[in-house]
Order: sequence, then structure tokens, then C-alpha cells
Amino acid sequence: MALDLEHMLNEVIKIARRSGEYIRYEGQRFDRRKIEKKGLNNLVSYVDKEAENLIVQTLRFTLSDAGFITEEGTNSDKSDEYNWVVDPLDGTTNFMHGLPIYSVSIALLHKNKPLLGVVYEINRDECFYAIEGGKAYCNRREIRVSEVSHLSDGLFITGIPYTDFDSIPEYFDILKDFMAGSHGIRRLGSAAADLAYVACGRAEGFFEHDLHAWDVAAGVLIVQQAGGIVSDYEGKDDYLFGGELIAGSAVHPEMLKIIQKHWRRKKVV
Repeated sequence: MALDLEHMLNEVIKIARRSGEYIRYEGQRFDRRKIEKKGLNNLVSYVDKEAENLIVQTLRFTLSDAGFITEEGTNSDKSDEYNWVVDPLDGTTNFMHGLPIYSVSIALLHKNKPLLGVVYEINRDECFYAIEGGKAYCNRREIRVSEVSHLSDGLFITGIPYTDFDSIPEYFDILKDFMAGSHGIRRLGSAAADLAYVACGRAEGFFEHDLHAWDVAAGVLIVQQAGGIVSDYEGKDDYLFGGELIAGSAVHPEMLKIIQKHWRRKKVV
């Protein structure tokens, strides 16, 4: 089946922006007493669930044969061919506490390979997107990863472990090397936005473990089409479903070297 990815991309951008408008509206009146817990430090609200439902119902008309991989389980009918991967609100904890970085992430996979990715960072009204074989954009402006080639000149983004506390000592060793050898480390709270910011050169790299496909599927394609490198912690390509991810510009090999120096265990989510 031949897909018109350009047309499909335009439709997905509209869907992401529409759901972002809903999230932005709800954020102005959100009541923290309505927070639910899916697990340790894993929060959800009616906003996540309703936004996902809106996205899923609309995507059905964009590619009717596709299955779904969704964070909130609105639809779990996975296909062997095409699948939409949806995180309706990446950065839920930020949203619930009124912190400004959270995003909508939508990707289309063909046999686990990203064909299309859209990340809409709601508060800055920035829509990042790409299709396989094309360029990467933010609000119609082409973006590229940073030209910085040495870790010592770079700024990096990560995510601090919030369930896998056994890995904290290793992670602190990694952070120590990054902090001592670069312009610094940031923890923003939305992996989708983190990847988008690497794609547009605001940071030289991003790394995190304990991730899911819906966190990163859209962002990794955008980074790759912007000229970046993506791998798992072993330097291989098991980053969508393997739970570990390193994304960067030309500094990726240095990032990988530091992480492999301290990280001895393969994390599988």
C-alpha cells in the first residue's frame, strides 16, 4: 500500500494542534485532586485520557488500516503492518504541577520503523515534524541538529530515574562525567520535547532509560531527519522498544562512550 505521507503529515499536525488546544484549555483550570496513579510516580488524569481518545478517534480516518500503540490504552489493537504510536500528554507531571514543558507526540510506524513523526510542544506553540526521507521542521522552518562536535562545548538533556531506583548509582556516575565535561545537564520532563530540542540544536544530546515507544517514536524520526544519530545504550538500534535511548549530533560517540563506561545492565521495558 502506497501512502501519501505529505498529506498524512498535514492531517496529523492538525490533530496534534487540536488536542494541544484542549490540553492548554484544561491546564488553565486543572484540579490536582483529580490526579490518578497508574504506578509508582506514574500519574494520569482525565486530560490525558480524553486527549488520547480525541487523537485516536481522528487518526482512524487518516489511515483506517493502522493499529494503535497508546500510552493510556484507549486503543490497544496493534497491527502487524502499520501502527499509530500516541502519547497524548508527554510530561504529565509537569502539566499537573503547572510547569510549562509538555507535549503531544504522534508517530506512524511501518513494521516498527517510524515513517512520520509529530511533536507539538503546547506552551511554546511549536510543532516539530518529519517524514521518512524528508527534512525536519518546526512551524514550517527547517531545523538541523547542532554543529557542535565536542562534548565539552555541548549542553545535554536527560531524564532522572523515577521508578528504577536501583540504577541511581550508575546514573549519578554518568551525570558526574557529563556535568564535568560539558556546559551542563538539563532535566525538562518530556522526552518527546527533549528529542525535538536536540533536533533543532537547542541541546547537543539527550539520553534516558526506562522509556516507552510512545515517549520517543515521533522524536527519534525528527532527530534523524534533522541529521542526528539515535541508538540504544549498546550503540544498536533497539531504542523504540528496548527502553534506552541516546540521541545526539556529532557528539553521539562521546555520549555513548560515557554511558557505556558506567552502564552495565540492559534495561528492557
